[in-house]
Amino acid sequence: MSEIDWQKEVESRKEDFLKDLKGLLKIPSVRDDSKKTEDAPFGPDVLRALHYMLELGEKDGFKTKEIDHVAGHIEYGEGKELIGVLGHVDVVPVGDGWSHDPFDPILKDGKLYARGVADDKGPTIAGYYALKILKELNLPISRRVRVIIGSDEESGMSCVERYFEKEEQPTMAFVPDAEFPIIHAEKGISELDVSFKNGEQTEEADFHLISFESGARYNMVPDHAKAILEGIKDPLTLEKECKAFLDKHEVSGEVKTSDNQIEITFVGKSAHAMEPKNGINAGLYLVAFLSQFHLTGSAKDFVTFGHDYLFADSRSVKLGIRYEDQESGELTMNVGIIRYSKQDGGKYGLNFRYPVTANMDELKEKMEPAVLKYRGEYTHYSNSKPLFVPQDHPLIQTLQEVYTEQTGEKATLLAIGGGTYARHLETGVAFGALFPGREDTMHQKDEFSYFEDLLKATAIYAEALYKLAK
Repeated sequence: MSEIDWQKEVESRKEDFLKDLKGLLKIPSVRDDSKKTEDAPFGPDVLRALHYMLELGEKDGFKTKEIDHVAGHIEYGEGKELIGVLGHVDVVPVGDGWSHDPFDPILKDGKLYARGVADDKGPTIAGYYALKILKELNLPISRRVRVIIGSDEESGMSCVERYFEKEEQPTMAFVPDAEFPIIHAEKGISELDVSFKNGEQTEEADFHLISFESGARYNMVPDHAKAILEGIKDPLTLEKECKAFLDKHEVSGEVKTSDNQIEITFVGKSAHAMEPKNGINAGLYLVAFLSQFHLTGSAKDFVTFGHDYLFADSRSVKLGIRYEDQESGELTMNVGIIRYSKQDGGKYGLNFRYPVTANMDELKEKMEPAVLKYRGEYTHYSNSKPLFVPQDHPLIQTLQEVYTEQTGEKATLLAIGGGTYARHLETGVAFGALFPGREDTMHQKDEFSYFEDLLKATAIYAEALYKLAK
């Protein structure tokens, strides 16, 4: 059985693979709380994507099970122990600037374009087809294998938390939702809201900040920002200063005047929160621009804090919590959500990715004096602890062996700032599907995967599942 040509097995199924993947990519499975019901907690489209995968499993003769409309699994084999592959079918919001419909997949010049093709529908179908090959070849295995499908990975991973409340943990598992070779360390991920509610804006201000809006998710660098100002004493000067600011920085924008109000919009570049430097935070640039003016009350606290402690500082040096370790690198901070309204005050939604040896509770305490200095307060805090699997673990050694065998390259161990389902596993790591040297387009406009890379990943996953389940 060691003579199986895994790549050949995948190639013989590539037409079906593409058809099944395109069907999944056509579902606009962005979480939509405005349409949630008891039967569809993350909205109907997300549920439709989950059902699509489970129906695929049923059609191909696997055992399937749905858990509380948020997750499910497709299972093959017999045995007491369990091997797992965890993928997700929800996707981040589309954003602006796509060259074509993000939910109408296009294969062009070897690249398959669609929202979610890289994160994580393509790799999830790859994991599923790996299991399908095991079943169709009727390979001898002594452990059960499950493809576990979640539907809320991009907004908190509550789906797998619920799943593991009701279902067993795999003996070992991998998550095809990052990059190759093997990610054995994932930084901790923490969300923290800093809010500013005190203080009326007075007449002595250059203008009143009526509203400010930027960003939709903690885990994305916001590419758009909008502020509405009122009572501007000198609109022409403000417009000139805005143009001068834009000329000096890597953002674009415009100023619109109507009656007594001015609307300013800035456009930057979105990116995944794990490396904020890959994006251009439109919201923080707009905060920095507003900080040049004389403001009062909660607007002043909100804008000044944002400029003094958050702008152009993704390593949290100004907040006094810079941190780095050998195992997983530097702490990063993304300012993913920025809001202000005259009635409710302001808020920054911060997303920290912190090293495996750091303690986020202590870091949060350490930065509090800076928050209090501007009459701010913490209004939301969540903390997902880091993941670390040592290099001598049998799971790591098996995956290294398979990767090296199929690619001819050394399977080095990596640490990332991204969070995958692996952190919800007792023994699990992220394993692909992005190959070294390939551009990472996850969470970006015109997201794509090389189709041949998805097929290659499927071959690696099929052999890995076989060796782990044997």
